[in-house]
Amino acid sequence: MRFTPYTLNKQLFGLILILVMVSCQSGDEPIDLNQEESVPEEEVVVDDSDSNTNEEESEEETDSGIVSNIDLSHWKVTLPIAENGKTIEVEPPEILNYTNNEMLKEFMYNDTEDGSLVFYTYPAASTQNSSYSRTELREQMVSGSNSTNWTFAEGGRIKGSLSVPFISKDSNNEYHRTIVMQIHGRLTNEQRDRIGATDNNAPPVLKIYWQKGKIRVLTKVLKDLNASGDDILTTDAWQSDEGFVFAEEIGDQKFSLEVIVTEGRMEVILNENESVVYDDINMQKWGVFENYFKAGNYLQTIDAGASATVNYFDLVVTH
Repeated sequence: MRFTPYTLNKQLFGLILILVMVSCQSGDEPIDLNQEESVPEEEVVVDDSDSNTNEEESEEETDSGIVSNIDLSHWKVTLPIAENGKTIEVEPPEILNYTNNEMLKEFMYNDTEDGSLVFYTYPAASTQNSSYSRTELREQMVSGSNSTNWTFAEGGRIKGSLSVPFISKDSNNEYHRTIVMQIHGRLTNEQRDRIGATDNNAPPVLKIYWQKGKIRVLTKVLKDLNASGDDILTTDAWQSDEGFVFAEEIGDQKFSLEVIVTEGRMEVILNENESVVYDDINMQKWGVFENYFKAGNYLQTIDAGASATVNYFDLVVTH
């Protein structure tokens, strides 16, 4: 067949028409070049572990500002520093603002990690009748006054949880020791005047030591068990017993101490587990004295460079 220009154009047109029809029947949608590309929305994944971590960190930050919950309204504190030759004491109500007291901040402050109340001390100024320094609380049954105290007949109980996270060592690489709790005796004004004493000081009937990682208890016994009346009011009438050491080693770990006093009887309990009881003639005769509780850090050394910290987590006294 002879192809003329008309014939070629007609056949070419038919071929194009066929191709267009095939394209439309293929099911492909026509592309709109003016339409923006559709991008799948990015999936947001919530990591629960990260969320919990943030919450925990937030709680820790809140806890870092914990203020000790120990009620200081019936305690005064003695510091290892002096003014005009006398150790400095801070009583209620000033002691209640200890976190803002510049004088107290070095010696009595909050541990922001565990919320304990820290008592720090080192050899410096000492109180009358002592060679050692202390950062130690003294019970005041009437806030701001030392005059009202208690007898064994009236009874008393002190309970605290505490630790000794740091204490220095001596030249023999042995740990120093510190007194963490006491019951101190006191003469009434009448007793003081009757025996001609210059102050109201009486012996401490109880001293509880942190010593070599254990708890040691010392109490007082009469030198002469037959002594009575005014003869037993003098400090010289009494001496320390041999002491008692609890079996459990507590080291720098948290532990609890409880002391329960009733007429003629005193009991000391460590960690609600071990107990030692004093209920002999010495305790019966001790009933002539008034008493008050003490708690804190009474470091038993004058070695240069020595120091200790005692942390109290709670401390409660009842009568």
